[in-house]
Amino acid sequence: MKAYQLGEQTGLESLTIAERDMPVAGPGEAVLKVKYVCLNNRDLQILEGRYGAKKAEDRIPFSEGVGEVVSLGEGAVGIAVGDRAIAPHFVSWIDGPFEMRYFGADLGTMLDGWMAEYVKVPAAALVKVPDSLTDEAAAPLAAASLTAWHAVVEVGQVRAGDLVVALGTGGVAMAALQIAKANGAFVAITSSSDEKLEQARKLGADYTVNYATHPDWASELQRQTGGRGADIVVETGGQHTLPQSINACAVNARIVIIGVGSAEGPLPNYGGIIGKNITLKGIAEGSRAMLVRMVRAMEATGFAPVVDRVFGFHEALDACRYLKSGAHLGKVLIKVG
Repeated sequence: MKAYQLGEQTGLESLTIAERDMPVAGPGEAVLKVKYVCLNNRDLQILEGRYGAKKAEDRIPFSEGVGEVVSLGEGAVGIAVGDRAIAPHFVSWIDGPFEMRYFGADLGTMLDGWMAEYVKVPAAALVKVPDSLTDEAAAPLAAASLTAWHAVVEVGQVRAGDLVVALGTGGVAMAALQIAKANGAFVAITSSSDEKLEQARKLGADYTVNYATHPDWASELQRQTGGRGADIVVETGGQHTLPQSINACAVNARIVIIGVGSAEGPLPNYGGIIGKNITLKGIAEGSRAMLVRMVRAMEATGFAPVVDRVFGFHEALDACRYLKSGAHLGKVLIKVG
Protein backbone atom coordinates (compact mmCIF):
# COMPACT_ATOMS: atom_id res chain seq x y z
CA MET A 1 0.00 0.00 0.00
CA LYS A 2 1.01 3.64 -0.36
CA ALA A 3 1.77 5.46 2.87
CA TYR A 4 3.53 8.60 4.03
CA GLN A 5 6.38 8.55 6.56
CA LEU A 6 7.68 11.15 9.02
CA GLY A 7 11.25 10.98 7.76
CA GLU A 8 13.95 12.99 9.55
CA GLN A 9 11.46 15.47 11.08
CA THR A 10 13.49 18.52 10.14
CA GLY A 11 10.58 20.33 8.45
CA LEU A 12 7.41 19.73 6.48
CA GLU A 13 9.49 18.48 3.53
CA SER A 14 10.50 15.48 5.67
CA LEU A 15 7.10 14.01 4.76
CA THR A 16 7.70 11.39 2.06
CA ILE A 17 5.59 8.72 0.37
CA ALA A 18 6.63 5.07 0.35
CA GLU A 19 5.37 1.56 -0.33
CA ARG A 20 4.49 -0.33 2.84
CA ASP A 21 3.14 -3.79 3.59
CA MET A 22 -0.58 -4.03 4.17
CA PRO A 23 -1.39 -4.08 7.90
CA VAL A 24 -2.80 -7.35 9.22
CA ALA A 25 -5.34 -7.37 12.03
CA GLY A 26 -4.05 -9.23 15.08
CA PRO A 27 -6.13 -10.29 18.10
CA GLY A 28 -8.53 -7.50 19.08
CA GLU A 29 -7.49 -5.31 16.14
CA ALA A 30 -9.24 -3.86 13.10
CA VAL A 31 -7.89 -2.75 9.72
CA LEU A 32 -9.67 0.14 7.99
CA LYS A 33 -9.50 1.41 4.44
CA VAL A 34 -8.83 5.12 4.95
CA LYS A 35 -11.27 7.54 3.33
CA TYR A 36 -10.18 10.94 4.69
CA VAL A 37 -7.38 12.20 6.90
CA CYS A 38 -7.64 15.40 8.95
CA LEU A 39 -4.63 17.59 9.74
CA ASN A 40 -3.88 19.13 13.12
CA ASN A 41 -1.22 21.57 14.30
CA ARG A 42 0.54 18.88 16.27
CA ASP A 43 1.12 16.97 13.02
CA LEU A 44 3.16 19.93 11.76
CA GLN A 45 5.02 20.18 15.07
CA ILE A 46 5.98 16.50 14.78
CA LEU A 47 7.28 16.93 11.22
CA GLU A 48 9.33 19.92 12.38
CA GLY A 49 10.79 18.04 15.36
CA ARG A 50 9.02 20.31 17.88
CA TYR A 51 6.73 17.76 19.57
CA GLY A 52 8.85 16.05 22.21
CA ALA A 53 11.52 13.57 21.13
CA LYS A 54 11.73 12.67 17.46
CA LYS A 55 9.66 9.70 16.39
CA ALA A 56 10.64 6.69 14.27
CA GLU A 57 11.48 7.92 10.77
CA ASP A 58 9.28 5.21 9.20
CA ARG A 59 6.30 6.14 11.41
CA ILE A 60 3.11 6.76 9.39
CA PRO A 61 1.91 10.20 10.58
CA PHE A 62 -1.34 12.03 11.35
CA SER A 63 -3.65 11.24 14.18
CA GLU A 64 -7.21 11.41 12.90
CA GLY A 65 -9.32 10.29 10.01
CA VAL A 66 -12.25 8.13 8.99
CA GLY A 67 -12.23 4.75 7.31
CA GLU A 68 -14.21 1.63 6.54
CA VAL A 69 -13.49 -1.57 8.45
CA VAL A 70 -12.19 -4.22 6.03
CA SER A 71 -10.92 -6.91 8.43
CA LEU A 72 -11.07 -7.88 12.10
CA GLY A 73 -8.71 -9.95 14.22
CA GLU A 74 -9.71 -12.72 16.58
CA GLY A 75 -11.72 -11.42 19.53
CA ALA A 76 -12.46 -8.00 18.01
CA VAL A 77 -15.94 -6.94 19.07
CA GLY A 78 -18.18 -3.87 18.96
CA ILE A 79 -17.56 -3.15 15.28
CA ALA A 80 -18.25 -5.00 12.03
CA VAL A 81 -16.67 -5.27 8.61
CA GLY A 82 -18.24 -2.59 6.43
CA ASP A 83 -18.77 -0.11 9.27
CA ARG A 84 -17.38 3.40 8.90
CA ALA A 85 -15.43 4.28 12.01
CA ILE A 86 -13.24 6.84 13.81
CA ALA A 87 -11.06 6.61 16.92
CA PRO A 88 -9.44 8.98 19.42
CA HIS A 89 -5.70 9.09 18.84
CA PHE A 90 -5.01 7.91 22.41
CA VAL A 91 -6.40 4.51 21.49
CA SER A 92 -6.10 2.95 24.96
CA TRP A 93 -8.05 5.78 26.66
CA ILE A 94 -11.48 4.16 26.62
CA ASP A 95 -13.11 5.91 29.60
CA GLY A 96 -12.36 7.52 32.93
CA PRO A 97 -9.71 10.13 33.80
CA PHE A 98 -6.55 10.61 31.78
CA GLU A 99 -3.43 8.62 32.69
CA MET A 100 0.14 9.20 31.49
CA ARG A 101 0.32 5.69 30.05
CA TYR A 102 -2.07 6.71 27.27
CA PHE A 103 0.76 8.65 25.62
CA GLY A 104 2.34 5.27 24.85
CA ALA A 105 -0.45 4.29 22.45
CA ASP A 106 -0.86 7.44 20.37
CA LEU A 107 -1.72 7.27 16.66
CA GLY A 108 0.76 9.18 14.51
CA THR A 109 3.50 9.31 17.16
CA MET A 110 4.03 6.00 19.00
CA LEU A 111 1.79 4.03 16.63
CA ASP A 112 1.31 4.31 12.87
CA GLY A 113 -1.32 6.90 12.03
CA TRP A 114 -3.88 7.55 9.30
CA MET A 115 -1.80 8.93 6.39
CA ALA A 116 -1.91 5.70 4.38
CA GLU A 117 -4.33 3.72 2.30
CA TYR A 118 -5.01 1.43 5.29
CA VAL A 119 -4.62 1.82 9.06
CA LYS A 120 -4.65 -0.71 11.92
CA VAL A 121 -6.14 0.22 15.31
CA PRO A 122 -7.47 -1.61 18.39
CA ALA A 123 -11.10 -2.44 17.67
CA ALA A 124 -12.07 -1.35 21.20
CA ALA A 125 -11.08 2.23 20.35
CA LEU A 126 -13.33 2.53 17.31
CA VAL A 127 -16.59 4.46 17.26
CA LYS A 128 -19.06 3.67 14.50
CA VAL A 129 -20.00 6.66 12.34
CA PRO A 130 -23.79 7.03 12.06
CA ASP A 131 -25.41 7.19 8.63
CA SER A 132 -26.40 10.81 9.25
CA LEU A 133 -22.74 11.94 9.12
CA THR A 134 -20.78 12.21 5.89
CA ASP A 135 -17.15 11.09 5.67
CA GLU A 136 -16.05 14.73 5.53
CA ALA A 137 -18.00 15.52 8.69
CA ALA A 138 -16.63 12.46 10.51
CA ALA A 139 -12.94 12.85 9.63
CA PRO A 140 -12.27 15.87 11.91
CA LEU A 141 -14.11 14.56 14.97
CA ALA A 142 -11.55 12.51 16.90
CA ALA A 143 -8.89 15.15 17.65
CA ALA A 144 -9.71 18.88 17.51
CA SER A 145 -13.49 18.42 17.82
CA LEU A 146 -13.12 15.89 20.64
CA THR A 147 -10.69 18.25 22.39
CA ALA A 148 -13.21 21.08 22.09
CA TRP A 149 -15.97 18.83 23.45
CA HIS A 150 -13.73 17.85 26.37
CA ALA A 151 -13.06 21.54 27.07
CA VAL A 152 -16.55 22.96 26.69
CA VAL A 153 -18.75 20.10 27.91
CA GLU A 154 -16.75 17.69 30.04
CA VAL A 155 -14.56 20.25 31.89
CA GLY A 156 -16.38 23.53 31.19
CA GLN A 157 -19.78 22.04 32.11
CA VAL A 158 -21.40 24.47 29.69
CA ARG A 159 -24.95 25.56 30.41
CA ALA A 160 -27.45 27.49 28.34
CA GLY A 161 -26.70 31.20 28.59
CA ASP A 162 -23.00 30.79 29.41
CA LEU A 163 -20.43 32.85 27.52
CA VAL A 164 -17.73 30.70 25.89
CA VAL A 165 -14.61 32.38 24.50
CA ALA A 166 -12.52 30.53 21.88
CA LEU A 167 -9.20 31.96 20.71
CA GLY A 168 -8.55 32.01 16.97
CA THR A 169 -10.37 30.35 14.10
CA GLY A 170 -8.64 26.97 13.89
CA GLY A 171 -10.20 23.55 14.26
CA VAL A 172 -10.55 23.58 18.05
CA ALA A 173 -12.01 27.09 18.13
CA MET A 174 -14.56 26.42 15.39
CA ALA A 175 -15.57 23.15 17.02
CA ALA A 176 -15.92 24.93 20.37
CA LEU A 177 -18.14 27.53 18.68
CA GLN A 178 -20.49 24.92 17.29
CA ILE A 179 -20.55 22.77 20.42
CA ALA A 180 -21.26 25.77 22.63
CA LYS A 181 -24.04 27.03 20.35
CA ALA A 182 -25.59 23.54 20.27
CA ASN A 183 -25.75 23.78 24.07
CA GLY A 184 -27.46 27.18 24.05
CA ALA A 185 -24.41 29.24 25.00
CA PHE A 186 -23.17 32.60 23.74
CA VAL A 187 -19.79 32.50 21.97
CA ALA A 188 -17.00 35.03 21.47
CA ILE A 189 -14.20 34.50 18.92
CA THR A 190 -10.88 36.33 18.66
CA SER A 191 -8.79 36.69 15.48
CA SER A 192 -6.48 39.14 13.72
CA SER A 193 -8.55 38.83 10.52
CA ASP A 194 -11.78 40.78 10.06
CA GLU A 195 -12.69 38.44 7.20
CA LYS A 196 -12.41 35.37 9.44
CA LEU A 197 -14.37 37.12 12.18
CA GLU A 198 -17.15 37.81 9.70
CA GLN A 199 -17.20 34.11 8.79
CA ALA A 200 -17.30 33.24 12.50
CA ARG A 201 -20.34 35.50 12.95
CA LYS A 202 -22.05 33.68 10.06
CA LEU A 203 -21.37 30.42 11.92
CA GLY A 204 -23.09 31.80 15.02
CA ALA A 205 -20.50 33.78 16.99
CA ASP A 206 -22.27 36.39 19.13
CA TYR A 207 -19.18 38.51 19.82
CA THR A 208 -15.95 38.94 17.86
CA VAL A 209 -12.76 40.83 18.68
CA ASN A 210 -9.87 41.62 16.34
CA TYR A 211 -6.85 41.42 18.63
CA ALA A 212 -4.70 43.27 16.08
CA THR A 213 -7.08 46.24 16.22
CA HIS A 214 -7.68 45.76 19.97
CA PRO A 215 -4.45 44.45 21.56
CA ASP A 216 -6.22 44.52 24.92
CA TRP A 217 -8.88 42.22 23.57
CA ALA A 218 -10.10 41.20 27.03
CA SER A 219 -11.13 44.79 27.78
CA GLU A 220 -12.87 45.05 24.41
CA LEU A 221 -14.77 41.82 25.08
CA GLN A 222 -15.77 43.06 28.52
CA ARG A 223 -17.04 46.25 26.85
CA GLN A 224 -19.05 44.36 24.23
CA THR A 225 -20.64 42.10 26.83
CA GLY A 226 -21.44 44.84 29.30
CA GLY A 227 -18.81 43.56 31.73
CA ARG A 228 -20.27 40.09 32.20
CA GLY A 229 -17.06 38.22 31.33
CA ALA A 230 -16.50 34.68 30.09
CA ASP A 231 -17.70 31.57 31.90
CA ILE A 232 -15.48 29.25 29.82
CA VAL A 233 -12.30 30.08 27.89
CA VAL A 234 -10.92 27.58 25.38
CA GLU A 235 -7.27 28.65 25.71
CA THR A 236 -5.14 27.57 22.74
CA GLY A 237 -2.45 30.25 22.84
CA GLY A 238 -0.49 29.23 25.94
CA GLN A 239 1.06 31.70 28.38
CA HIS A 240 1.27 34.34 25.65
CA THR A 241 -2.53 34.76 25.75
CA LEU A 242 -3.30 33.42 29.22
CA PRO A 243 -3.06 36.83 30.99
CA GLN A 244 -5.81 38.28 28.78
CA SER A 245 -7.87 35.10 29.09
CA ILE A 246 -7.81 35.59 32.86
CA ASN A 247 -8.81 39.24 32.46
CA ALA A 248 -11.70 38.20 30.19
CA CYS A 249 -13.15 35.86 32.81
CA ALA A 250 -16.19 36.23 34.99
CA VAL A 251 -16.19 35.05 38.59
CA ASN A 252 -15.98 31.24 38.88
CA ALA A 253 -14.93 30.86 35.23
CA ARG A 254 -13.15 27.82 33.83
CA ILE A 255 -10.08 28.20 31.59
CA VAL A 256 -9.24 25.01 29.69
CA ILE A 257 -5.66 25.01 28.39
CA ILE A 258 -5.07 23.12 25.16
CA GLY A 259 -2.07 22.35 23.00
CA VAL A 260 1.67 22.77 23.26
CA GLY A 261 1.98 26.54 23.46
CA SER A 262 4.68 28.68 24.99
CA ALA A 263 5.58 27.58 28.51
CA GLU A 264 7.98 30.41 29.27
CA GLY A 265 7.62 32.75 32.22
CA PRO A 266 5.77 32.61 35.55
CA LEU A 267 2.07 32.00 35.87
CA PRO A 268 0.48 35.39 35.06
CA ASN A 269 -2.23 37.37 36.86
CA TYR A 270 -1.99 35.26 39.99
CA GLY A 271 -4.22 37.65 41.91
CA GLY A 272 -6.90 37.47 39.23
CA ILE A 273 -6.96 33.67 39.43
CA ILE A 274 -7.56 33.83 43.19
CA GLY A 275 -9.83 36.88 43.18
CA LYS A 276 -12.18 35.50 40.56
CA ASN A 277 -12.04 31.89 41.84
CA ILE A 278 -10.98 30.79 38.35
CA THR A 279 -10.32 27.14 37.56
CA LEU A 280 -7.43 26.38 35.18
CA LYS A 281 -7.16 22.88 33.76
CA GLY A 282 -4.96 21.43 31.04
CA ILE A 283 -6.38 18.66 28.88
CA ALA A 284 -5.12 16.19 26.31
CA GLU A 285 -7.71 15.30 23.64
CA GLY A 286 -10.36 12.96 25.09
CA SER A 287 -11.49 9.40 25.70
CA ARG A 288 -13.50 7.07 23.50
CA ALA A 289 -16.46 7.52 25.86
CA MET A 290 -16.35 11.29 25.31
CA LEU A 291 -16.22 10.74 21.55
CA VAL A 292 -19.34 8.55 21.74
CA ARG A 293 -21.19 11.27 23.66
CA MET A 294 -20.14 13.91 21.14
CA VAL A 295 -21.25 11.83 18.14
CA ARG A 296 -24.65 11.30 19.81
CA ALA A 297 -24.96 15.05 20.38
CA MET A 298 -24.17 15.65 16.71
CA GLU A 299 -26.96 13.26 15.71
CA ALA A 300 -29.38 15.09 18.01
CA THR A 301 -28.50 18.69 17.09
CA GLY A 302 -27.07 18.48 13.58
CA PHE A 303 -23.88 20.47 14.23
CA ALA A 304 -20.86 19.42 12.16
CA PRO A 305 -17.21 20.48 11.86
CA VAL A 306 -16.24 23.40 9.64
CA VAL A 307 -14.14 22.10 6.74
CA ASP A 308 -12.02 24.73 5.01
CA ARG A 309 -10.41 22.75 2.19
CA VAL A 310 -9.86 19.19 0.91
CA PHE A 311 -6.59 18.11 -0.72
CA GLY A 312 -5.80 14.96 -2.70
CA PHE A 313 -3.69 12.07 -1.39
CA HIS A 314 -0.64 13.16 -3.39
CA GLU A 315 -1.07 16.74 -2.15
CA ALA A 316 -0.32 15.93 1.49
CA LEU A 317 2.67 18.27 1.64
CA ASP A 318 0.62 21.09 0.08
CA ALA A 319 -2.03 20.46 2.72
CA CYS A 320 0.58 20.78 5.48
CA ARG A 321 1.89 24.02 4.00
CA TYR A 322 -1.62 25.42 3.76
CA LEU A 323 -2.35 24.60 7.40
CA LYS A 324 0.94 26.18 8.47
CA SER A 325 0.11 29.34 6.51
CA GLY A 326 -2.79 30.06 8.86
CA ALA A 327 -5.08 30.92 5.95
CA HIS A 328 -7.61 28.28 6.95
CA LEU A 329 -10.81 28.63 8.96
CA GLY A 330 -11.74 25.27 10.44
CA LYS A 331 -10.27 21.97 9.30
CA VAL A 332 -8.01 20.88 6.44
CA LEU A 333 -8.68 17.39 5.04
CA ILE A 334 -6.86 14.99 2.72
CA LYS A 335 -8.98 12.60 0.61
CA VAL A 336 -7.37 9.16 0.50
CA GLY A 337 -9.83 6.68 -0.97
